[in-house]
Amino acid sequence: MRKLKFLFAAGLLLIAFVFSPNAYEAHAAGGRYYLGGMTAGFMLGAGGAEVIDLSEVAAEDGLHRPAEDAGIRPGDCICAADGIRIKTIKDLNDALARSAGKEITLLIKRGGDTAEVKISAVKEKKSGKYKIGVLIRDTLCGIGTVTYIDRETKQFGALGHKIADESNNPLEISDPKVYQCSIVGVNKGMRGKAGELRGLFLNDKSIAKAERVCDTGLFGTFEGYDFSRCEPIDIAPLSEAAIGKAVIYSTINGTCPQPYEIAIAKVEEDNKDNKNFVIKITDEKLIEETGGIVQGMSGSPIVQNGKLIGAVTHVYYIIWIPAITIGYF
Repeated sequence: MRKLKFLFAAGLLLIAFVFSPNAYEAHAAGGRYYLGGMTAGFMLGAGGAEVIDLSEVAAEDGLHRPAEDAGIRPGDCICAADGIRIKTIKDLNDALARSAGKEITLLIKRGGDTAEVKISAVKEKKSGKYKIGVLIRDTLCGIGTVTYIDRETKQFGALGHKIADESNNPLEISDPKVYQCSIVGVNKGMRGKAGELRGLFLNDKSIAKAERVCDTGLFGTFEGYDFSRCEPIDIAPLSEAAIGKAVIYSTINGTCPQPYEIAIAKVEEDNKDNKNFVIKITDEKLIEETGGIVQGMSGSPIVQNGKLIGAVTHVYYIIWIPAITIGYF
């Protein structure tokens, strides 16, 4: 299981003001929006065939480790085979079958670098398929919180932060989809260990199309969602944010967001990293049930004086679970 890492400080949390014009080219602040706070399931293409682990291939003449011998490592992403784009597990499987054991060239991405690797697949004795000895996946999925939805265009913002691996390297993702999610449990956070929301995707029909993932979150457009229970709200400029009481909206049980009291301890309008607030959780109920801010609550909207001013963003670990599309090749 791969963990996506973000920043965390016990009790005090960094907050990003997500309504910067650079965050998403939609409508400027000042229009009417729906308040978020509902959790959603996000399913994201990994941008290729991501290597999770290495394995042996049992052939007629013994055990082979083609991927390991070629220098492929867990965490690498296989993006092309002999110049043909690899986006899914099926694409890689087809490429290895076409090779019939002859040497091919794989384009590998590792962090921000790319390299070409020469490799020859081995015919597995049991299945008769050509394999290189890797466990791969092409999809990541997890949960996060929607911050706002434009009432007119249905464009939304969520998460409030980039998606990165455990080394804080951004992940290249593709074909992101959004699903309705129900929270079924909470693992409480404690000092030195982030907690997490446990959620279930309610069905296999997406409720929104994600169109952009960047340093300030995930953005897209809702489709076929019931907004009758959503609360309209105005967006306030950062200049109106002040030290003092405020509220965050989060879902820690079921599908309905609830308000929880916080205190804004610091406001930094000129923060270059888009981390403009430091907040403290003061709501006793939230502390009792979750221990504070936990994984899955990133994107929870912050409301002060009846207006939306920002979103919770940086929590230490957001856990993304491998989707069903996973297998050995």
